[in-house]
Amino acid sequence: MKTILAALIATSFLAGATTSAKAADDAPITVASLDSAAAKTSSLQILSKGGAKSKAARRDISQSPIPRELVAFNEAAAPGTIIVDNSERRLYHVLGGGVAVKYAVSVGRSGFLWTGTNTVSRKAEWPTWTPPEKMRAREAKKGKILPASMKGGIDNPLGARAMYLGSTIYRIHGTNQPSSIGKAMSSGCIRMANEDVEHLYASVEIGATVIVRD
Repeated sequence: MKTILAALIATSFLAGATTSAKAADDAPITVASLDSAAAKTSSLQILSKGGAKSKAARRDISQSPIPRELVAFNEAAAPGTIIVDNSERRLYHVLGGGVAVKYAVSVGRSGFLWTGTNTVSRKAEWPTWTPPEKMRAREAKKGKILPASMKGGIDNPLGARAMYLGSTIYRIHGTNQPSSIGKAMSSGCIRMANEDVEHLYASVEIGATVIVRD
């Protein structure tokens, strides 16, 4: 059976970015589930789909320092499931057929890391940021006064898109600090580069399962 390297597919959809899908030992992953022309075309259509670029977006705070990848993913998870791996600092969006899109993310810093399962309860474009009272009090002790609320926009810490997790205070959202991607720097939310969160947002449905694990 003819196989297609995930690295070649990733190159074809990542807007000219040079990427490769590799396992932990950096060996190329063969994605056998994409060997038919129909499957390849379908997957490429999903992967190339993204939100319309807003005039408010700026490339210097939108592009991830770690490009997204198409990778082999053979865990038992339904298509559409989002899995966040805290230790790896990566988010997997399961496409089915043994394939997922892998994004670099920023996770909770020490004392703010969490695990659990929830669902996407709401989605918002250029969301309003309403920092929790505990966060405002915590930052005030450091001499930083946070606003009670901030409208969406290029300076908003939630970035271009947000996907809210159940009734919790946590979200998967964009950021105006792409340098935090791949690190543990958030207050518990899952941060993505704006380009990546727009890409994920376009494919995620309300009610999608989100698993956050160590």
